[in-house]
Amino acid sequence: MSVDFLLEIGTEEIPHWMIPGALEQLSKLDLFGAKPEVDATPRRLVVQAKGLPERTPDEELLVKGPPVSAGEKAAAGFAKKQGVELSALNKSGDYYELHKVVPGRAVLDLLAESLPGAILGLQWPKTMFWTGGKSGPRFIRPIRWIVALLGPEIIPFEIAGVKAGNITQGHRILGSKSIPVSVEDFDSKLQQNWVILGSAERRGSIEKQIATLGAKPDPDLLETLTFITEFPSAIKGDFDAEYLELPAEVLTTVMRHHQKYFSVEGKPGELAPHFVAVMNTNGDPEGIVKRGNEKVLKARFNDARFFWRADLDRALIDRVPDLERVTFQAKLGSYFFKTERLKALVEDLGGSAEAQSAAYLCKADLTTEMVKEFTDLQGIMGGLYAKAQGEPDAVWKAIYEHYKPLSMEDSIPSTPEGQIVALADKLDTLQQCFRIGLVPTGSKDPFALRRAAQGVVKILVEAKLPFEFSELAEGDLRAFLLDRVQYYFREIRGFKYDEVNAVLASGVKTLADVEARLTALSAVRPTENFEPLAASFKRIQNILKQANFAADGLVDSGLLEAGPEQELHSAFEQVRSQASGASYQQALESIATLRPKVDSFFDKVLVNAKEEKIRANRLTLLHNLLTEFSTIADFSEIVTSHETAANAPNVGRSGDQK
Repeated sequence: MSVDFLLEIGTEEIPHWMIPGALEQLSKLDLFGAKPEVDATPRRLVVQAKGLPERTPDEELLVKGPPVSAGEKAAAGFAKKQGVELSALNKSGDYYELHKVVPGRAVLDLLAESLPGAILGLQWPKTMFWTGGKSGPRFIRPIRWIVALLGPEIIPFEIAGVKAGNITQGHRILGSKSIPVSVEDFDSKLQQNWVILGSAERRGSIEKQIATLGAKPDPDLLETLTFITEFPSAIKGDFDAEYLELPAEVLTTVMRHHQKYFSVEGKPGELAPHFVAVMNTNGDPEGIVKRGNEKVLKARFNDARFFWRADLDRALIDRVPDLERVTFQAKLGSYFFKTERLKALVEDLGGSAEAQSAAYLCKADLTTEMVKEFTDLQGIMGGLYAKAQGEPDAVWKAIYEHYKPLSMEDSIPSTPEGQIVALADKLDTLQQCFRIGLVPTGSKDPFALRRAAQGVVKILVEAKLPFEFSELAEGDLRAFLLDRVQYYFREIRGFKYDEVNAVLASGVKTLADVEARLTALSAVRPTENFEPLAASFKRIQNILKQANFAADGLVDSGLLEAGPEQELHSAFEQVRSQASGASYQQALESIATLRPKVDSFFDKVLVNAKEEKIRANRLTLLHNLLTEFSTIADFSEIVTSHETAANAPNVGRSGDQK
């Protein structure tokens, strides 16, 4: 017979950004084959599962004992330790052994033993003591109640004096403080007490409500509000239209960052003097919450307007010297020195005068009051101040976008100047941090160097910039960037891992060139001849490796045997001519046409000929064939269905040392 399971850990409010990680860990609980279903609100973490067994099955064990040569005294000691008579032992070869049946146990008892450790074993970015001092248990927030049920029975355990039971709590304000529940009615009892347990349901409710009120979607804010509310209700508020003189980026950030409000647009891309707030309650019939939110927002907007006007009184270029007092990194000095390096790097990369100007000004907004208050606006505010102070479009847009892309999902800067400045900024950070040994290890990456490297790769590929990869990085940094290149093309662009390996193994010039070769390889790979030819190329590589052969000349056509050998050589020269100047895809399609000639060659020609000159000439032909066409991709990296046969060490009339 199977039973259902319920665990609820009731706490003080958990920080919203920590909840998804906790749910991921709880989803891996061992529930005796049953699948955990997890969910949460700010005040509770919940695990439910259907179909747990009431008992674990009996287990048959074969326990190996002492050697027979040790005598009966040793065997008797082993039997006593196992709790059986000596007669229960068997002799198996040179050893005593015991066939033992371990009775199953009640799952209720096993859960009572394991759940306290599983709960307190959850990994959090931070934890706290709330009872017993430093010797007491640690958790993200104080545990106030625990519901633990297996079918109709309470699972008996306690944590820090809180005993597991069948009593939960509803909404902090609207619900009851003591609600008896069962496995079957848990969700509905919470719903009756103003708690929507399902995070997906809360998210959907918020989305629907704010859409009705005209709010602009904001996925990150939606995620935050989902995990700081138990019963979300949206209300619409207003602010004075005079504040619309401030940039939309400022208004939106103030609303989102400080107040967790959604902004509202009148027309697409044009803010309206309204906001949408989400309360953790069932409504605001008298408008008290609305008026309170409007009052707080007005004060925030007044601060932002003061910062905007005060910051504009001073030109960005006059702020650059102040960067000497803003530390970039303790061992690397100030942002002023970074600015000087950045401008020089942009110049070295061939950036225009506008790009160099943007590089010189792009960090100046770190000294402004607005960015000190809203750090998320760095770069953006610099661009807005530069625009307001009359800088050319190419300059202010480059400043505005120079932190992009912030993730693999984000877009790259939209202008050539912005792309160069963004690339140089990230490269400088990487080069300098690697120079002093600040290399990411494991999950630790305090300077977000992986993100910087991903940005470098994304810009180089998507902007199709002409920079040689080897000129941008060397040593450990080059290897670090190549790892990000592999990640980008595999995980973001969806190319197969062996295709990525094949293209990178044949050399990395520009990343735009890598992309072009990968695209061509991916397009041609499904064709009939390609993978068999790739298997033949791998075979050629093995032959050359076994022969320890390195060609240093051309094929002597006078030594070629009539038939398949001459035909392969002629086809090779023809395809080489066709591939010269052709697109990568056209070249690969031409190369694939060699398959019948290569197959015939291996079937009819003995590569390992007795005559040294003929053998060397044939190896030279294969070497030239391999090297000529491996500039697009190293075909030995392609995983094919012929791989096992291609690698088998065998010598025969079919050609060769395979």
